[in-house]
Amino acid sequence: MRRKACRTILAAALLVLGGRPAIAQAPPESDVPPVRTRLAWETTDYASGPERYLHIPALERRDFFTYGWIEAGIGANNWGTPFNGPVTLADRSWQGQLNQLYFITERTTDGSAGWDWGGRVDLLFGTDYLFTTARGLDAYFFKETGLENVASWNFSKDYGLAMPQLYADFTRGNVNLRFGHFYSILGYEEVPAIGNFFYTHCFSMQFSPFTFTGFLGSWSPNDQLQIYAGIHNGWNNFSDPMRTSGPWAVQNRTYPGFSSTAAFLGGMDFASSDQRQTLSIMATSGNERTALGLRPRDGSLVGNRSLISTVYTNRLSDRLTWVFQNDNAWQFNAGVAPGNVGQPAGLAQWYSFVNYLFWEFNEQWMGGVRLEYFRDNNGFIITAPIRNESVLGNLGYWAGDFAGNFWELTFGLNYYHSRNLVIRPELRYDWFTPNTPTTNRPYGKPLGQKIGAGGNQLGQFYGGCDFIWQF
Repeated sequence: MRRKACRTILAAALLVLGGRPAIAQAPPESDVPPVRTRLAWETTDYASGPERYLHIPALERRDFFTYGWIEAGIGANNWGTPFNGPVTLADRSWQGQLNQLYFITERTTDGSAGWDWGGRVDLLFGTDYLFTTARGLDAYFFKETGLENVASWNFSKDYGLAMPQLYADFTRGNVNLRFGHFYSILGYEEVPAIGNFFYTHCFSMQFSPFTFTGFLGSWSPNDQLQIYAGIHNGWNNFSDPMRTSGPWAVQNRTYPGFSSTAAFLGGMDFASSDQRQTLSIMATSGNERTALGLRPRDGSLVGNRSLISTVYTNRLSDRLTWVFQNDNAWQFNAGVAPGNVGQPAGLAQWYSFVNYLFWEFNEQWMGGVRLEYFRDNNGFIITAPIRNESVLGNLGYWAGDFAGNFWELTFGLNYYHSRNLVIRPELRYDWFTPNTPTTNRPYGKPLGQKIGAGGNQLGQFYGGCDFIWQF
């Protein structure tokens, strides 16, 4: 039971980078579900795994192991604007970013001989910290402006520290029980750089929950099926309660469970008998809050927010792999106007379709292409730039209400220089078709433009490159 459901093909491909560790080292593939397809070249010398440098004997004697990686890169858009539109984790244009200086300490569990216990803590320093924070842990709700997730451990607008995982595992046989703070299991892409092929991310990942806090159980009745079920405390929320009094108080208190943030998380992974095809269906559903305006006295509404994510992978040949993802989500009482598909006012809907193709040229080179369609029907879920939205004193250039269709086409290469180092160049083109001629435009936003003004372009060309070095 691990962070992202059905990371089957790409995770195995990334074992060229992450691989099997040296003896007595914590395996990076411990984050990959047991139901997955392996690529043929996992058995080559490159799959022997990165050399590990963080040895802490006092911890290793107790089966705790420490490892990590450095990810740094640079990218830019063709408009010369400081932010790359709705692109998040690689959001700054022409600014080198130390995206992730990532440390993990963990004890993996083995329940074959009865109950076993373990756990994990992750620390992330870098420009990606902002997107992994959770209210009540490393972020807080700022009642003066209604900002949901203001970072607590930031050193500047660009750099700070986050703790995206802090959990304990208890395992017996094919059952695992997880308690604490952990990454989402929805979707194909993930926050840790070693779990992805591309430097930038699809909209489906960027605007879905990154972390949950609560309980998650898993059961594997056989090698082909894994079932998940649990309860969490809301999207990117550690301990922040629903606001029922004071600023931003919930106005619709007759709504069922209006004061509760409890939500369901669960689903299943299924693999074919030859492990060449996999299907993952994951879902979360629970109450979330929507601010009514920019002033505390406006209050907020509460409504059910649900997201269902389906990922299908198919190993078409020894070299070619296809991955397909479909997300469907909605938020009741979202305080939005109706879109153009006839749903009632107050209901926000968004959905997406993502296709990936990966081709292995040889043991050191791999190519990939990603094509995504993302529909934000009511302009509810996508905002840009999130870095300004989520840091105090930097609200002047933020805009949302991008009601319409987002498309992105990304081409990338992975060059595996060594067991520890991978270099990932990519080219990406984004375009947007708005619901109406007056809908905000998300790209090419000049520096200093006022809040709510949007950008002035419907498309964007982006080029970028990063490297990941594991230690």
